[in-house]
Amino acid sequence: MEEKILEILKEQCEEALDYSGDTMMEDGIIDSFTVIMLVGSLEEEFDIEIDAGYIVADNFRNKDAIIALVKRVLTERK
Repeated sequence: MEEKILEILKEQCEEALDYSGDTMMEDGIIDSFTVIMLVGSLEEEFDIEIDAGYIVADNFRNKDAIIALVKRVLTERK
């Protein structure tokens, strides 16, 4: 699952894979449009719905936060 998330992230914003900071949005690595595209791709790939309440900068601060978000949504779905 993590590999697929990283593939999606690479498609949407390859810079995010090498980012080692903790605030991709503030550092200009991703923007709100990229987040929307990521959410759409993740929802489609994993057949999930990411609630609007989860679409906050903290859940997209780095690749690890995005992976954790998808895991959380998948766990809640069960």
